[in-house]
Amino acid sequence: MHAPSRRVIPILIWAVLAGCSATPPTTALQAPPSGWPASVTPVQAPAGWTVLTLPGHVPGADVVAFHRQARVQPVRYQVIVIPGSGCTRWAPIAERYFASLRRADVVVLHKPYVDVMADIDTACPPVFTANDALTAWRDAAVAAVAALPTDPGSALPTLVVGISEGAELLPHVAANMRNVVGVVMVSASGLDPATAGAAHAAHIGQSAAWEALRAGQASNLPDDHLVQGRTLRYWRDFWQWSLTAPLLSGPWPLLRVWGDADATLPATAYLLLNRLAIDRKARFCDVRLPGADHALQTTDKDGIQWLWSQLERWGRQPQVGLCDVAGTS
Repeated sequence: MHAPSRRVIPILIWAVLAGCSATPPTTALQAPPSGWPASVTPVQAPAGWTVLTLPGHVPGADVVAFHRQARVQPVRYQVIVIPGSGCTRWAPIAERYFASLRRADVVVLHKPYVDVMADIDTACPPVFTANDALTAWRDAAVAAVAALPTDPGSALPTLVVGISEGAELLPHVAANMRNVVGVVMVSASGLDPATAGAAHAAHIGQSAAWEALRAGQASNLPDDHLVQGRTLRYWRDFWQWSLTAPLLSGPWPLLRVWGDADATLPATAYLLLNRLAIDRKARFCDVRLPGADHALQTTDKDGIQWLWSQLERWGRQPQVGLCDVAGTS
């Protein structure tokens, strides 16, 4: 096989958080709420949040999580958030991004080796790049959520939210948690990554470069060889990853929210899952936001806050059903 092309493709999986760049004030760490792990990282949390260190899948690969209790009592539900690709740092944006989740207990995960306090525009540290791969992130996330405390007397209905690349992990995390009553995809097609990547490359006229990347990940080059800022270990995981089948066979309601001005994927790629999901036994509801980009933003509307407001409506009346409140079946 030939070495992969040096031409860079703006790959669809890079997380975009447009409209959330404001940096809220930070405060010193508060003690974790009763029942939560006492070990915290020596970093600052956004105001009103705490930082938890949860065990990953291997020693030293801890998952740093931000935790925020419900702003309006009584707490109605829990939201577990799996972020998008790259080394997303939530410290600068968490308070603003999740502002409309007022009745939810919110847990936001970070990938292992992320510099949590770095600015969102800071390059990823080399140790992160060397270890970033979907299998490693899956195993770390599953281990982390398993370490979250559970109180049999007050277990909350839980929604697992995957943002962009975070959707790749949704079936695995949901399958390893109790009390999951729904799964939410944000700006993610639900297609297998290699299929979605090919659609993105075609959409931007880069199919030849995508084919070169496909050939490169199948070559005999070592796993730690860097291509387009990622190791071949990352790309090999990416090419073999199955997402559509486990999403469609999952037993929980599945809500997807996306913008039809998303530069990462054509609407036709998003709509393909609708056809594939016709026979899904559990509910699938799809919400298309006209004019919204990958971050669910338009010139005059914040789609992510709209989504949270719909989850809040569901939290007040969960018996109605996630799809009936937030989307269409």
